[in-house]
Amino acid sequence: MNKQLEQPIPQGKYLPALRHADVVYTSGMTPRKAGELMYSGKIKSGAPIESHREAVRLSTLNALAAATSCLKEGEHLSAVLQLNVFLNTEPDFILHPAVADYASELLIEKLGPGSIGSRAAIGVASLPSDATAEISLIAKVR
Repeated sequence: MNKQLEQPIPQGKYLPALRHADVVYTSGMTPRKAGELMYSGKIKSGAPIESHREAVRLSTLNALAAATSCLKEGEHLSAVLQLNVFLNTEPDFILHPAVADYASELLIEKLGPGSIGSRAAIGVASLPSDATAEISLIAKVR
C-alpha cells in the first residue's frame, strides 16, 4: 500500500483517522481533493450508476489515505474489517450495493483479494456539503 496518498483535509473538528492497537478507524471521507469537493448532488434513479464511480473511488482513496497516515514504517493495511458506503440518493434509488462495489473494487485493487470484510451500503437524504458519497472504514494493520 502506497503511503504517498494525498492526505484528506478535515472539514471540522475531528481527526481523519485514529489508531487503536492494530486497528485503524477513519472518519467519513467525501470526494475531495485538497479540501475541495469534486462531486456533489443526489444519485438519481434511472441514471447510469457508472456516473458515480469516480466520486466513490475518490472518497475511498481519501479513507485509505487517512488510514495509512496511522501506519509505522514497514506496516501495511491487511484487511478492511468494516466498510461503510453512504450515498446521497433520491428516495426511490435501489442500486446501493452496485454503487458501493466501486469502493470494494478499489480496496481490492489496493489491498488484494479477500481484503474486504463486512460492508454497509446506505442511502441517505443528504451528506455534508451535498457530497455524492461518503466512505468510512475500519482496517486491520499488519
